[in-house]
Amino acid sequence: MFQPDLLKGKRILVTGGGTGLGRSMTHRYLELGANVVICGRREDVLKQTAEELAKETGGEIETVGCDVRMADAVEAMMDRIWAKRPLDILVNNAAGQILAQTHKMSSRAIDAVLGIVLHGSAYCTVAAGRRWIDAGERNKVVMSILTVSSLTGAPFTVPSAMAKAGVLAMTKSLAVEWGPKGIRTCAI
Repeated sequence: MFQPDLLKGKRILVTGGGTGLGRSMTHRYLELGANVVICGRREDVLKQTAEELAKETGGEIETVGCDVRMADAVEAMMDRIWAKRPLDILVNNAAGQILAQTHKMSSRAIDAVLGIVLHGSAYCTVAAGRRWIDAGERNKVVMSILTVSSLTGAPFTVPSAMAKAGVLAMTKSLAVEWGPKGIRTCAI
């Protein structure tokens, strides 16, 4: 469907890239010729995923352990990534979900999901955007993964829906603010 070298020369960071949707996207990006960096909290999972995907695709993949809930950790990760080569694309994929009756959720449960999804996406986006803007780089992309419940609502997923709705608001706002600077923001 796509040219095999469609993403050749592009450097992509996929947050939460060690498992699930992040792993699947990373696999496809590698098949299309991208250099991919995956990050997550569990470095052993990242390393195993990187080994498997490199073997399956022959692509170039790197891992960086990072808890995206921590702004300082995100800045350190971005410094490490940029030291080798700047990113072209950021994929905000890291997520958390707690299925529970909302009235029975603790503040810690709510904060855990908001921390990963909302704060993590914001920290990664601002860290990448700052570097692109300061360097005058254009043709960069931030792609954030949403959920239907952020638009429609759904029972038992309130923290995730709230956080993803915030990511959508960030995406729309930055499309206006950063678009003229050559940075596209989109959400799927």
